[in-house]
Amino acid sequence: MKGDYQELVDEISALLGAPATLENRDFGLIAFGAHDSDDASAMDPVRTRSILTRKSTPAVRAWFEGFGIARATGPVRIPAAPDAGVYRDRLCLPVRHRGVVHGYVWLLDTSPGPAPERLEAAMEVAARIGALLAEEERAGADLSRELRAALTAEREWSYDLALATLRSALGPDADGLHALVCVAPWPGGDSPSVRTAPGLAALCTAPWPGRGAPGPGASGPAPGGGGAPGAGAAGAARAGGQVLGALVRLRSPDALAPALTAGARLCEAAGPGAVAGVAAPRRGLPELAAAWAEAASAARAALAQPRLGPVAPWASIGPYRLLTTVPQDAADDPVVRPLLGRAHAELARTAEVFLDHAGQAGRTAAALGIHRQTLYYRLSRVEQLTGLDLDDGEDRLLLHMSLKAHRLHGGGTG
Repeated sequence: MKGDYQELVDEISALLGAPATLENRDFGLIAFGAHDSDDASAMDPVRTRSILTRKSTPAVRAWFEGFGIARATGPVRIPAAPDAGVYRDRLCLPVRHRGVVHGYVWLLDTSPGPAPERLEAAMEVAARIGALLAEEERAGADLSRELRAALTAEREWSYDLALATLRSALGPDADGLHALVCVAPWPGGDSPSVRTAPGLAALCTAPWPGRGAPGPGASGPAPGGGGAPGAGAAGAARAGGQVLGALVRLRSPDALAPALTAGARLCEAAGPGAVAGVAAPRRGLPELAAAWAEAASAARAALAQPRLGPVAPWASIGPYRLLTTVPQDAADDPVVRPLLGRAHAELARTAEVFLDHAGQAGRTAAALGIHRQTLYYRLSRVEQLTGLDLDDGEDRLLLHMSLKAHRLHGGGTG
């Protein structure tokens, strides 16, 4: 689908003799034409920012929308606004389908501008883009029920039935390359308004999957097992226990960018504190349950360890790939338990930072902002409370895994 948009944008660029940029109705970048001009002013801050960040600022959006582009049925000329970073006049071609605006094609305006017949031809191309965007949005909306059924099925037969229904609804796309995205927490609602990120095949809300037994078809335990929800799960529970699942089309198994972009945009829509976990790419739908477990695990890891987010691919979460499969009751080791109470939060944090820094005292003391002697005292207290020997590799491993699991399940370490 992305290639279709690019070809149509290039067609408009050729018709009007200027590089064109296509954005959705939320001013998110979809495609842009090549820029080969020696005129530096042709790349003003608005166009540069749109290409580099794939979105426009609220001020720029308000300026453009003030000229009625959302209601216009033909080209709209918009004057420059240096205060907003718009140093050149713009020509906007509304992208509409059946009376609904789905996006905008932008070009730098010139005098006297394109001939009327070329503008008319460009608007016909914009209408073709509108039909594609409408089809993509409609597909995402129509498949919510099918995707939700596949992600939440509890029995083998119901999972197989849901998968067959989703495969039929997706048509040829079902055999393509996809990545599943899990956004958590999601503020709720069965009809998410954000359906315009390029590559989205389906969206749905679903219960937070970090609790209970593994779903049918999954290759291992569901993230979090049967214990209480973790830090992220607690946040999702406060928001109604909802997450958002998104099935995103990919063009190559080595190019995860569409899924990462979709995850970032959906996080913005979810609000502050939301994260997105992205499963490893898969072709077709046979491993959908396993992919959903990966996406949910990556989201839980990013909620527990903010440095992994806000968009966390499964491949990037390191030891959490294992820890998210361990139920809380199994991860709550009795030897480490005395260290995990509120009274010893500082000791637990010290131990985690020490182990994160491979037991190097100098780096640990610097990271904590304490003297080495203070560090040594705290570590001795850790050994006294747990009975573990921090010079023993296996004892270190047990302590490190227990502390990370405690963080994952909502305890944190200060």
